[in-house]
Amino acid sequence: MPVSPVCDRFGRMAELRRSPLHDRHVALGAKFAEFGGWTMPLQYTSIVAEHKAVRSSVGVFDVSHLGGIRVTGPNARDFVNECLTNDLEKIGPGQAQYTLALTRQGGVVDDIIAYLIADDHVFLVPNAANNNDIYALLQRQAPGALEVSNEHPLYAKIALQGTHSDEILHALGAPYEHAYMHFRGGRIGDADVTVCRTGYTGEKGYELFVGADEAGPVWDAIVAAGEPYGILPCGLGARDTLRTEMGYPLHGHELSIGINPLEAMCGWAVGWDKPEFWGSEAVKEARATGVTRKIRALQAQGRGIPRPDMTVLDAAGAEVGRVTSGTFSPTLGVGIALALLDASITPGQEVVVDIRGRHETFDVKKPPLVQPQVREP
Repeated sequence: MPVSPVCDRFGRMAELRRSPLHDRHVALGAKFAEFGGWTMPLQYTSIVAEHKAVRSSVGVFDVSHLGGIRVTGPNARDFVNECLTNDLEKIGPGQAQYTLALTRQGGVVDDIIAYLIADDHVFLVPNAANNNDIYALLQRQAPGALEVSNEHPLYAKIALQGTHSDEILHALGAPYEHAYMHFRGGRIGDADVTVCRTGYTGEKGYELFVGADEAGPVWDAIVAAGEPYGILPCGLGARDTLRTEMGYPLHGHELSIGINPLEAMCGWAVGWDKPEFWGSEAVKEARATGVTRKIRALQAQGRGIPRPDMTVLDAAGAEVGRVTSGTFSPTLGVGIALALLDASITPGQEVVVDIRGRHETFDVKKPPLVQPQVREP
């Protein structure tokens, strides 16, 4: 995988990975940003325009920074199920599942999509920055009959998101209209692709896995097929505003080793009836005793734009939490946030965010903050 030299925060030379599609982004005039050890497109035209393309029609994202770990061998499903929170027994081959890797104390090491190919074959997609950590944890605990392989550099991942994504895949002869969190194999041109009904925007969409060496022609074909629908290449900036409108967590913000799944409002991704998984004892104890803080969505009454780590106050001026993600919502035209707040703060209440010394009033909401055209479950 190509890399580019940069300086880390200590002034030392470090290397950022480049996507297999990097040259396409350069040709499109993308602005780049570091994300999880990769240099990735932040935006091409404007974050607002790219965001609105996804909400109104269709957009295409390069998400090749996302990880890839393959677990194969006898009882691979059972092994992964004993490690991660969600219950892989609830899905069958050809289905995917959102799940979490926890510390012994119940904090979130990463959130992961698990693709069940067969009982002896599971493919995991962690976040970019955590791929090697998850790989090391699985490899360390895997029995000798299982093979755990780090395939992070082998694939490009392309997210096609928006109501016209079906028409584009149809025009390309690729599989589409399969159920949410299901995946199917197919071809685009000469390339084999796996098309997964998943995404991070709330709109109907798909994520495609393709070999790194074949990614360029597939990207080109998607862009060409999307021209009648006004497709726009979209960067990580729009991806962030889209997911914040939906209340989707981002690791390092709403999820971290200091935040457990119940605090992050991700208890639905825990197989509570499973006898064991990493961190099961701690998180089950937290469930029994209750948590004192929870992630909530906030929507500005005025013009203030919140940013991560800003202080949240109640009506009496007491500190009740911190913003974990904050941005301007292109759909609503106001500032929005996700915040880790005292559990006593519930939807329907008002709070105040300290925005650089100026107090701005926000409504506490239950996400999503917007309703997509065709919302995925």
